[in-house]
Amino acid sequence: MFGVLTRDEALAKAKELGLDLVEIAPNASPPVAKILEFQKFRYEENKKEQAAKKHAKEVEIKELWFTPRIAEHDLQTRLNRVEEFLKEGNKIMLRVKFRGREMAHTEFGFALLQKIFGLLGEKITIDREPKLEGRSITAIIGRAKGSSIRGSTS
Repeated sequence: MFGVLTRDEALAKAKELGLDLVEIAPNASPPVAKILEFQKFRYEENKKEQAAKKHAKEVEIKELWFTPRIAEHDLQTRLNRVEEFLKEGNKIMLRVKFRGREMAHTEFGFALLQKIFGLLGEKITIDREPKLEGRSITAIIGRAKGSSIRGSTS
């Protein structure tokens, strides 16, 4: 700790010690600089970034397809998959696909998604509301904060 020095004084002090003058916080008033070995500083910063990347989990978007006339048992099977994906921390795109004349009754698709939201209840948050896109309705859901999903450890 040398206190507040002019730029030239700081450079002279760094040269005297055989080290580098590295600016740490350029936007501070006055700017903060450290006298240290620059290569070692870069190496440590790189290690910190790698450790942060290692512990960060990338959120994946999983996609599940439904038809508007899905059987009850098939729906339950798909909901079990939804819970598995949520437990892993993924987001899920729910897609209700219409074939042929089913396009005349898109309200069945919206009703199916509302039923799914009701069955999953407080376990989910709706990240994107159901929207008709071409021949399908899509919605994106994620895990609600603080929710406990069967088998989950949070």
